Amino acid sequence: MPEKISIIQVGGSVERAVKGDYHLDVKSILTEAWQLTLKSRLTINVGLLFSMALAFIVALFISRYLGGIEAVLADQQASMWLNITLTIAVWPFIAAVEMMGILHAVGMKTHPKMIFSFLKRASWVVLCALLSSTLIQLGLELFILPGIFFAVTLSLSIPLVIEKKMSPMKAISLSVQALRFKLLPLFSIYFILFMILLTLLTPLAALIESELAPIGVVLFIFGCTYLAPLFYNVKGILYREIFGVSVATDKVLDPKNNNSDTSVTNSTQGSDDTFSA
Repeated sequence: MPEKISIIQVGGSVERAVKGDYHLDVKSILTEAWQLTLKSRLTINVGLLFSMALAFIVALFISRYLGGIEAVLADQQASMWLNITLTIAVWPFIAAVEMMGILHAVGMKTHPKMIFSFLKRASWVVLCALLSSTLIQLGLELFILPGIFFAVTLSLSIPLVIEKKMSPMKAISLSVQALRFKLLPLFSIYFILFMILLTLLTPLAALIESELAPIGVVLFIFGCTYLAPLFYNVKGILYREIFGVSVATDKVLDPKNNNSDTSVTNSTQGSDDTFSA
């Protein structure tokens, strides 16, 4: 007899998101993200470390092929090709790190090998990342505010490509359409995280030209081992609250007895659009 699987929609939904029918409490989101970070920062840090190592190797190889790093920096076209190559090589793994944050937000455990779990969507992820970065760059060049607007409203487009299995154009369109309703709380959250980054950079900048520079570097790296997971856990919570996450479980569930905003349906088969719990 086929096992009955319950499909839970945790948090918001696409239908409500496009109407702006969701609530974002800045303090609650940051507090929850910090608690998640204290429990689960290892997997995100390992994923980011792998991504940075891969980016370094690719950048080193490509820059040598193009005549060295100085030649690449001096040539705008060479820099563009290097950025495109890095996006193709690294973003499928950065997307996996973003998904770790979403999994944490719905109470699921993650492990380092998950960095390879979403490669089947790699081509769509890369295209979405290229389109999003192009829009942000154009916005910054034309005027700063449009760039900031796109940076905020496109911040959840990559998870839509993976979790909702959307095309890049649909994910970008939906992300802008939904996030534009809550620009102030979203900007506040990202601004607070940016200020934390500047705070971590302060000792490094103060000590960089002294004999104590190694201490500044150590403090900065140590702080980033908390800030980076905090950032991705924040994005996971935002995604959950705005678009919702479909989770498949074999546990008996009753939405009436669940404190979170969930809906439950039953199925005898798993879905590619859900995560297993």
